[in-house]
Amino acid sequence: MISPAVGPDFSVLLPTSDAKRLLHRLNTLETKKPPEFSSSISEMQLNALPEQWQKIARAQSIKTADENEKAATDWLISLFNILFAHQQVILVRGDSEPEYFPAKNNEPARIEFAHGFFQSALHELSHFCIAGERRRQLADFGYWYAPDGRSAAQQKAFERVEIKPQALECLFSLACGRPFQVSEDNLFADFDTSDSTFADDVYQQAEKYITYPHTLPRDAKTLLQSLLHICIAD
Repeated sequence: MISPAVGPDFSVLLPTSDAKRLLHRLNTLETKKPPEFSSSISEMQLNALPEQWQKIARAQSIKTADENEKAATDWLISLFNILFAHQQVILVRGDSEPEYFPAKNNEPARIEFAHGFFQSALHELSHFCIAGERRRQLADFGYWYAPDGRSAAQQKAFERVEIKPQALECLFSLACGRPFQVSEDNLFADFDTSDSTFADDVYQQAEKYITYPHTLPRDAKTLLQSLLHICIAD
Protein backbone atom coordinates (compact mmCIF):
# COMPACT_ATOMS: atom_id res chain seq x y z
CA MET A 1 0.00 0.00 0.00
CA ILE A 2 1.30 3.46 -0.91
CA SER A 3 0.63 6.01 1.80
CA PRO A 4 -1.58 8.93 0.75
CA ALA A 5 -0.19 12.45 0.64
CA VAL A 6 -0.53 14.64 3.71
CA GLY A 7 -4.13 15.81 3.87
CA PRO A 8 -5.65 19.21 4.60
CA ASP A 9 -5.22 20.95 7.94
CA PHE A 10 -8.67 20.78 9.52
CA SER A 11 -7.57 22.92 12.48
CA VAL A 12 -7.72 26.07 10.35
CA LEU A 13 -11.34 25.58 9.39
CA LEU A 14 -12.97 27.13 12.44
CA PRO A 15 -10.85 29.59 14.44
CA THR A 16 -12.62 31.25 17.37
CA SER A 17 -13.60 34.35 15.40
CA ASP A 18 -15.19 32.27 12.63
CA ALA A 19 -16.84 30.00 15.20
CA LYS A 20 -18.56 32.99 16.77
CA ARG A 21 -19.71 34.21 13.36
CA LEU A 22 -21.07 30.76 12.59
CA LEU A 23 -22.91 30.69 15.91
CA HIS A 24 -24.44 34.09 15.15
CA ARG A 25 -25.63 32.82 11.77
CA LEU A 26 -27.10 29.68 13.32
CA ASN A 27 -28.88 31.81 15.92
CA THR A 28 -30.50 33.91 13.19
CA LEU A 29 -31.63 31.02 10.99
CA GLU A 30 -35.34 30.38 10.92
CA THR A 31 -35.13 26.91 12.37
CA LYS A 32 -37.57 25.04 14.53
CA LYS A 33 -37.40 26.40 18.06
CA PRO A 34 -36.15 24.03 20.74
CA PRO A 35 -39.02 22.04 22.28
CA GLU A 36 -40.21 22.73 25.75
CA PHE A 37 -38.43 20.58 28.27
CA SER A 38 -40.51 17.93 29.91
CA SER A 39 -39.50 19.06 33.37
CA SER A 40 -37.79 21.87 35.22
CA ILE A 41 -35.04 19.37 36.10
CA SER A 42 -34.08 19.06 32.41
CA GLU A 43 -33.95 22.83 32.06
CA MET A 44 -31.79 23.13 35.17
CA GLN A 45 -29.47 20.41 33.85
CA LEU A 46 -29.08 22.20 30.52
CA ASN A 47 -28.29 25.50 32.24
CA ALA A 48 -25.58 23.76 34.28
CA LEU A 49 -23.74 22.36 31.26
CA PRO A 50 -21.66 25.46 30.36
CA GLU A 51 -20.15 25.62 33.85
CA GLN A 52 -19.53 21.87 33.79
CA TRP A 53 -17.67 22.17 30.49
CA GLN A 54 -15.50 24.97 31.85
CA LYS A 55 -14.58 22.78 34.82
CA ILE A 56 -13.60 19.98 32.44
CA ALA A 57 -11.44 22.37 30.42
CA ARG A 58 -9.73 23.74 33.53
CA ALA A 59 -9.04 20.23 34.84
CA GLN A 60 -7.10 19.10 31.76
CA SER A 61 -3.78 20.04 33.32
CA ILE A 62 -4.40 18.31 36.65
CA LYS A 63 -6.32 15.15 35.74
CA THR A 64 -5.23 12.13 33.72
CA ALA A 65 -6.20 11.78 30.07
CA ASP A 66 -8.58 8.94 30.97
CA GLU A 67 -10.29 11.03 33.66
CA ASN A 68 -10.72 13.97 31.28
CA GLU A 69 -12.02 11.70 28.52
CA LYS A 70 -14.62 10.19 30.82
CA ALA A 71 -15.73 13.58 32.15
CA ALA A 72 -16.04 15.05 28.65
CA THR A 73 -17.93 12.00 27.43
CA ASP A 74 -20.33 12.08 30.38
CA TRP A 75 -20.92 15.75 29.63
CA LEU A 76 -21.65 15.05 25.94
CA ILE A 77 -24.09 12.29 26.87
CA SER A 78 -25.95 14.68 29.17
CA LEU A 79 -26.06 17.41 26.53
CA PHE A 80 -27.40 15.15 23.80
CA ASN A 81 -29.92 13.34 25.98
CA ILE A 82 -31.36 16.66 27.17
CA LEU A 83 -31.41 18.32 23.75
CA PHE A 84 -33.03 15.38 21.99
CA ALA A 85 -35.24 13.91 24.71
CA HIS A 86 -38.30 14.90 22.66
CA GLN A 87 -37.15 12.54 19.88
CA GLN A 88 -37.07 9.50 22.14
CA VAL A 89 -33.40 8.76 21.55
CA ILE A 90 -30.48 8.46 23.95
CA LEU A 91 -26.70 8.42 23.62
CA VAL A 92 -25.13 5.46 25.40
CA ARG A 93 -21.52 4.56 26.21
CA GLY A 94 -20.83 1.21 24.56
CA ASP A 95 -18.40 -1.51 25.60
CA SER A 96 -17.41 -2.62 22.12
CA GLU A 97 -18.17 -1.48 18.56
CA PRO A 98 -20.65 1.32 17.81
CA GLU A 99 -24.22 0.42 16.96
CA TYR A 100 -27.59 2.13 16.54
CA PHE A 101 -30.75 0.50 17.86
CA PRO A 102 -34.09 1.97 16.74
CA ALA A 103 -36.88 2.58 19.22
CA LYS A 104 -38.74 -0.59 20.17
CA ASN A 105 -41.42 -1.62 22.68
CA ASN A 106 -41.79 1.92 24.05
CA GLU A 107 -38.04 2.07 24.69
CA PRO A 108 -36.10 5.00 23.20
CA ALA A 109 -33.70 4.54 20.30
CA ARG A 110 -30.08 4.06 21.41
CA ILE A 111 -26.92 5.44 19.85
CA GLU A 112 -24.12 3.32 21.30
CA PHE A 113 -20.60 4.60 20.66
CA ALA A 114 -17.38 2.61 20.80
CA HIS A 115 -15.48 1.90 24.01
CA GLY A 116 -16.59 5.12 25.71
CA PHE A 117 -14.51 7.31 23.37
CA PHE A 118 -15.55 10.96 23.01
CA GLN A 119 -14.57 11.03 19.32
CA SER A 120 -16.58 7.90 18.60
CA ALA A 121 -19.60 9.55 20.21
CA LEU A 122 -19.25 12.58 17.92
CA HIS A 123 -18.94 10.29 14.91
CA GLU A 124 -22.07 8.31 15.76
CA LEU A 125 -23.98 11.53 16.45
CA SER A 126 -22.98 12.72 12.99
CA HIS A 127 -24.55 9.63 11.44
CA PHE A 128 -27.69 10.21 13.51
CA CYS A 129 -27.93 13.79 12.23
CA ILE A 130 -27.53 12.68 8.61
CA ALA A 131 -30.05 9.83 8.83
CA GLY A 132 -33.61 10.72 7.92
CA GLU A 133 -36.79 9.48 9.58
CA ARG A 134 -36.85 6.22 7.59
CA ARG A 135 -33.25 5.28 8.34
CA ARG A 136 -33.74 6.02 12.03
CA GLN A 137 -36.21 3.15 12.10
CA LEU A 138 -33.54 0.70 10.91
CA ALA A 139 -30.74 -1.00 12.85
CA ASP A 140 -27.47 0.89 12.23
CA PHE A 141 -29.55 3.28 10.10
CA GLY A 142 -29.64 0.59 7.40
CA TYR A 143 -26.10 1.39 6.27
CA TRP A 144 -23.89 -1.14 4.52
CA TYR A 145 -20.61 -1.79 6.25
CA ALA A 146 -17.59 -3.94 5.42
CA PRO A 147 -14.75 -4.37 7.94
CA ASP A 148 -11.14 -3.31 7.51
CA GLY A 149 -9.50 -4.99 4.52
CA ARG A 150 -11.99 -3.77 1.92
CA SER A 151 -11.46 -3.98 -1.80
CA ALA A 152 -10.82 -0.81 -3.79
CA ALA A 153 -14.47 -0.71 -4.91
CA GLN A 154 -15.74 -1.22 -1.37
CA GLN A 155 -13.45 1.52 -0.08
CA LYS A 156 -14.77 3.99 -2.65
CA ALA A 157 -18.33 3.16 -1.63
CA PHE A 158 -17.40 3.62 2.05
CA GLU A 159 -15.77 6.99 1.43
CA ARG A 160 -18.69 8.21 -0.66
CA VAL A 161 -21.21 7.74 2.16
CA GLU A 162 -18.80 8.99 4.87
CA ILE A 163 -18.10 12.47 3.44
CA LYS A 164 -21.04 14.28 5.02
CA PRO A 165 -21.01 12.44 8.38
CA GLN A 166 -17.29 13.08 8.82
CA ALA A 167 -17.71 16.71 7.78
CA LEU A 168 -20.26 17.06 10.60
CA GLU A 169 -17.95 15.22 12.98
CA CYS A 170 -15.23 17.68 12.01
CA LEU A 171 -17.41 20.67 12.91
CA PHE A 172 -18.58 19.11 16.17
CA SER A 173 -14.95 18.35 17.10
CA LEU A 174 -13.70 21.85 16.32
CA ALA A 175 -16.65 23.37 18.20
CA CYS A 176 -15.46 21.42 21.25
CA GLY A 177 -11.92 22.65 20.74
CA ARG A 178 -10.76 19.17 19.78
CA PRO A 179 -8.60 18.10 16.83
CA PHE A 180 -10.10 16.18 13.95
CA GLN A 181 -8.70 13.82 11.37
CA VAL A 182 -10.55 11.76 8.80
CA SER A 183 -11.01 8.05 9.36
CA GLU A 184 -10.68 5.96 6.21
CA ASP A 185 -11.04 2.86 8.39
CA ASN A 186 -9.03 0.61 6.05
CA LEU A 187 -5.58 0.22 7.54
CA PHE A 188 -4.97 -3.12 5.88
CA ALA A 189 -5.82 -2.12 2.32
CA ASP A 190 -3.76 -4.07 -0.22
CA PHE A 191 -4.18 -1.51 -3.02
CA ASP A 192 -2.78 1.92 -3.82
CA THR A 193 -4.66 4.56 -1.80
CA SER A 194 -2.52 7.53 -2.78
CA ASP A 195 -5.10 8.86 -5.25
CA SER A 196 -7.89 9.06 -2.65
CA THR A 197 -9.48 12.51 -2.38
CA PHE A 198 -11.45 11.57 0.73
CA ALA A 199 -9.76 13.96 3.17
CA ASP A 200 -10.09 16.85 0.72
CA ASP A 201 -13.74 15.95 0.08
CA VAL A 202 -14.50 15.99 3.82
CA TYR A 203 -12.69 19.31 4.21
CA GLN A 204 -14.62 20.89 1.33
CA GLN A 205 -17.94 19.62 2.69
CA ALA A 206 -17.20 21.00 6.16
CA GLU A 207 -16.24 24.31 4.54
CA LYS A 208 -19.56 24.34 2.66
CA TYR A 209 -21.48 23.77 5.89
CA ILE A 210 -19.65 26.73 7.47
CA THR A 211 -20.32 28.97 4.45
CA TYR A 212 -23.92 27.82 4.01
CA PRO A 213 -25.12 26.78 7.48
CA HIS A 214 -28.73 26.58 6.27
CA THR A 215 -27.69 23.37 4.44
CA LEU A 216 -26.87 21.61 7.70
CA PRO A 217 -29.31 18.84 8.68
CA ARG A 218 -31.82 20.07 11.25
CA ASP A 219 -30.45 18.11 14.21
CA ALA A 220 -26.87 18.96 13.25
CA LYS A 221 -27.80 22.66 13.51
CA THR A 222 -29.20 22.09 16.99
CA LEU A 223 -26.17 20.17 18.25
CA LEU A 224 -23.57 22.41 16.60
CA GLN A 225 -25.30 25.55 17.85
CA SER A 226 -25.25 24.21 21.41
CA LEU A 227 -21.60 23.11 21.23
CA LEU A 228 -20.49 26.47 19.86
CA HIS A 229 -22.51 28.37 22.45
CA ILE A 230 -21.15 26.37 25.38
CA CYS A 231 -17.58 25.58 24.35
CA ILE A 232 -16.37 28.57 22.34
CA ALA A 233 -18.61 31.63 22.58
CA ASP A 234 -18.04 34.08 25.44
